[in-house]
Amino acid sequence: MSKHILVFRLSAMGDVAMTVPVLKAFSLQYPEHKITVVSRPFFKPFFKDIDNVSFFAIDLKERHKGFLGLLRLFFDLRKLNIDVVADLHNVLRSKVVRTLFALSGKKVAATDKGRKDKKELTKLEIKTIAPTKSMFERHGDTFQKLGFSIQLNQPKFSQKANLSDEILSITGNKEGKWIGIAPFAQYESKVYPLDLMQEVIDALVTDSKFKIFLFGGGEAEIKKLNQFKSNHENVIVIAGKIEFQQELDLISNLNLMLSMDSGNAHIAAMLGVKVITLWGATHPFAGFKPFNQPDDYCITSDREQYPFLPTSVYGNKKVAGYENAMRSILPITIIDKIKKELN
Repeated sequence: MSKHILVFRLSAMGDVAMTVPVLKAFSLQYPEHKITVVSRPFFKPFFKDIDNVSFFAIDLKERHKGFLGLLRLFFDLRKLNIDVVADLHNVLRSKVVRTLFALSGKKVAATDKGRKDKKELTKLEIKTIAPTKSMFERHGDTFQKLGFSIQLNQPKFSQKANLSDEILSITGNKEGKWIGIAPFAQYESKVYPLDLMQEVIDALVTDSKFKIFLFGGGEAEIKKLNQFKSNHENVIVIAGKIEFQQELDLISNLNLMLSMDSGNAHIAAMLGVKVITLWGATHPFAGFKPFNQPDDYCITSDREQYPFLPTSVYGNKKVAGYENAMRSILPITIIDKIKKELN
């Protein structure tokens, strides 16, 4: 008998992008069931290519704001004839809604975020570190509690998007290798020093078969991206020029994305693109390594030089003496890795 599953995940862009491979795998393995994703309106394009997945845009500014808004959200969702609830967010807001569904007799499950394991991984002492369970596995466990076993080890990705004339007028036709670079992150401790990133870009552009696209957002970031571009003809600043859906289409056509531990890494990975990530205060062992990427695509700061690393799960903690941890990643290491994977 087919079931209608409600999936909750709001939060940051990268967190929402990390649900996509799990839901895609579910859709392929359980085509008889239907999913409705509850998330912020901006993230709707993430789910458009997944069969049997509908999107419900939460309105946190008006209709679904506050406790009364959550009651309204529950009643709005109940009209959809939901059978089971997978809470992949597991915060106060989603707990309220899933509890209301549980009280109405529906089966519910929530993702265990592994806070204890992550706290152990990031304690400020010299330590031996080991990988914690990935967020993809944790979301899979949530579906397991609801009676659905999901296999994530043989992913299928959508075909590369056809680029519109509007995008091609900015990018030019696809020739050679296209590299995306997303040099920013929410927290400073996750951002590769800009002078070193400039060295990476300056070295890559000397190869005429590489075209580089710079991603970011907001006036301050765009200003810095234009500085990175300098007078390089084969470097194009994408930020601020195209809509979000067009940006996803472009990313799907990249040969490789270079990113911090940030949302762009997870977007590229969910689209089946090779992703090389740079890690400062954070570490892929915390469970946020981009989906289906080899371990050696994660370039981490030097733990011999900075033995307390990782010092933070999300990058929001500052540790004295660790401000320059990412300088231990040499530009040549990044350049050589990109060239190796593209040649």
